[in-house]
Amino acid sequence: MRERLDWGSDGRDWPNRQTSRFIQAAGLVWHVQQFLDAGDDAPLILLLHGTGSSSHSWRDVAPLLAQHYRVLVPDLPGHAFTAMPSPSSEQSLPGMARRVEQLLEGLQVAPTLIVGHSAGAAIGARMLLDGRVRAAALVSLNGAFVGFGGLAGALFSPLAKLLATGTMAARLFARQAQDEAFVGRLVRGTGSILDETGERLYARLLQCPAHVRAALAMMAHWDLAALERALPQLQLPVWLVGAGNDLTVPATQVAQVAALLPQARQVLWPLLGHLAHEEHPAQCVALLRQVLDVVAPR
Repeated sequence: MRERLDWGSDGRDWPNRQTSRFIQAAGLVWHVQQFLDAGDDAPLILLLHGTGSSSHSWRDVAPLLAQHYRVLVPDLPGHAFTAMPSPSSEQSLPGMARRVEQLLEGLQVAPTLIVGHSAGAAIGARMLLDGRVRAAALVSLNGAFVGFGGLAGALFSPLAKLLATGTMAARLFARQAQDEAFVGRLVRGTGSILDETGERLYARLLQCPAHVRAALAMMAHWDLAALERALPQLQLPVWLVGAGNDLTVPATQVAQVAALLPQARQVLWPLLGHLAHEEHPAQCVALLRQVLDVVAPR
């Protein structure tokens, strides 16, 4: 069992590998996928994955969007092939938001639309509230705004937070993830049903102690109370998508968050789970195109 993922071996069949770049920014080496064929004048979409996930979760969404838009898909700090910051307290919501902002500055790009899944939606909101990134809209897919979400929310007990600064918990979990049935149960525990490729890629991530440690560190340092208080200041359109079968971030939270936002739109996908954009990428892309037709018509 390797401590970290290796691009030469673990990335050999990574989805959309031809778009991958390794970029130094914010004191880290990032793995970023860039889809730029739509041209310099096309709107740019930033896709942010959730806790414990990676760029692979957008494997079917990004190429479909790239037919009409530019798309940027990073692995968040410590996840998959992006380096982990030091100290681990930098995995806090403000810390991660700041580093993604610095990545965008390093790339000299500004997103038209920020799309975040689960904890990625919270990062997107924090970036916009901090004012260093401006976008026309934010789309939250099963966003974790008022309770910890993301795949890790279904994987680890709250007691795991106590072990986030060590290595033993991550190694023990990664060892358990060697069992394919174990990983399958974890994924289904989110309320989603993935294909064989999706489960195999999650297994690869969860078998990596460094990746698991990054997710644990996020849990240990994630405080959404300040974000919840600040949400009324988010003065741009926000689409809030909830999934009826989501067992990680209940769809009932959509109305709770919408009440805090000046320009909220609510969307329900009744038959999907927490990983809805992986289950039905075409449905996700259709929504994002509708959003861009409203906020950035071409």
